Parts: sequence; C-alpha cells; structure tokens
Amino acid sequence: MPSPKALGSILVLIALTSSVGRGAQTQSLNPSLDPYLKGFGLPALAAAVFRNGDIIACGAVGTRRAGQQIPVTINDRFHLGSDDKAFTALLAGQFVEAGKLSWNSTLADVYPELKAKFNSEFAKITLQQLLSHSSGLSDKSLLDLAYRSYQQEGNLNDVRYWIVQETGAKPLDHPRGSRFDYSNLGYTIAGAMLERVGNKSWEELIEERIIKPMALATAGCGPQSSLGKVDAPLGHLLIDGKLKAMLAGPNGDNPLIMGPAGTLHISVLDFAKWVAWNAGEGKRGPALVSA
Repeated sequence: MPSPKALGSILVLIALTSSVGRGAQTQSLNPSLDPYLKGFGLPALAAAVFRNGDIIACGAVGTRRAGQQIPVTINDRFHLGSDDKAFTALLAGQFVEAGKLSWNSTLADVYPELKAKFNSEFAKITLQQLLSHSSGLSDKSLLDLAYRSYQQEGNLNDVRYWIVQETGAKPLDHPRGSRFDYSNLGYTIAGAMLERVGNKSWEELIEERIIKPMALATAGCGPQSSLGKVDAPLGHLLIDGKLKAMLAGPNGDNPLIMGPAGTLHISVLDFAKWVAWNAGEGKRGPALVSA
C-alpha cells in the first residue's frame, strides 16, 4: 500500500489548446524543471506539454535513486499509480459498448453464483458506482485483503474473485450512492467484473485492448524497475527525514492485486500520448471506443 510518506518521482502534463504547426521542434523543459528538485526534495521529475495532441516540450531531470548519480532519461518508466484508473474506466467503456456490460450492471448480475452469499446491498452495487467512488465501499479493509491475497492460490484474476467473495459477505461502509468515498477497493472489484466478462486477467485485457493498440511501448504492470536493477526512477519513502529508495520487489509497488486501481508504469512521453488521446475525446485514434 502506498505510504503517506511516500515521495515518488513525479510526472507532470500540461495540455494547451491553441494551434501550432505539426513538426515543430520539441523544446526542452529541463532548465524549468531543475529548480523543483531542490525546492521540493524530489529525486526526479519529468514533464511534457502537448498541444492538439502533439508534444511540443518535454524534459526529465534528477536521479533514478536518491544519493546516487543515475540520471533519469525522457524514456524512463515512472510509476503511474492511481492515474491507471482511467485505463480501467476505458476498458469498462469498451465492454459496455460491446454489450457485455451496462453501466448499471450489478455485482449480482455479473456473479449470479455468489448472489445468495452477498450482502443484499453489496449485490446491488453497479459498475458505475464502483467507477465513480460511490459504491458504499471504503478502503478500510483493503490493507488486510492485500496482505491475505498473497496466501491465495491461482492467478491474479482468481485472487480478485476471492476479494469479491470476501468483501461481498460484509455490510457496506455507508449506503450506496450516499457519498463520494475514494476507493481503491472499489476499482479492484470493478476490475474483477471486467475480468469475468473478458475471460482474462485485467493485466491481459489492458495490454491487448489499450496498451498495444495505442503503441504505449513503455507501459507495463508492476514495479517500473527490474528486479536487482535501477533501470527506472525508483519510488522513495521519507524516513526520519531521509529518502529511502524502494527497489523492485514486494514493497517496490502497490500490491499487484490492486492492478485496476494503480500498478501501471509508463514514460512521460507515452503518458502524454495517452492523456492527449483522452483530451481529444478519442477522436484522434486509435478508435478504442466511440467518441
């Protein structure tokens, strides 16, 4: 789980709407970014500016690991965190458009074999409520579920099915639709719904339906660095006023079970491509869903 003291390397994107000629030279943002490293105690910082879908300026400064001189590059993979929830929402939109789900599909609809075991209100939670953080589920039990998930057998989609079962038998934290409560658990369960109708893990679905069609070459799941290597900007914890770099491993990222809520990584250039596609309402291509 992300620590409240976590100080990860940061991605920044700025969208401009005024026109500019295609093929304009990309400007370096490095001189503008450097002061922020010292000012905010950041190990690294990457940023990109796009206009009408075209990247017009970008930069990456700092080090992959605090205390060592391992310069970041513009193609380095950064932890994306909760920004990957937009990938889950787009995937949901694809299944809705294909008629395999509706925004009002309930957990009882998707898991009829579990309906009798579900709390009656949990059974009525809709896909839209999960995606809009209004399902009545908080994250109170998520840490315990994440720890216990490592003891379960099967692939990630099997373990997410287990989470649905574990959560479904308990009362909601508050009435459905009564309030906004940011819920990583809700997105994890939404991902499980997509796995059920897609017959594959969330990770496979994201790769096949979004990452490959958009040619997001640097995008992937899990820790952005390789095991035993510092080949990407590491996340850091602030402990007793000092930065501790978190290498790839069990504590190098959010628990993998939380994929639909936040385990993707990506370079700032590919992230800009993704955000520009969303800012253009999907009209710039590829045609992943109708505008």
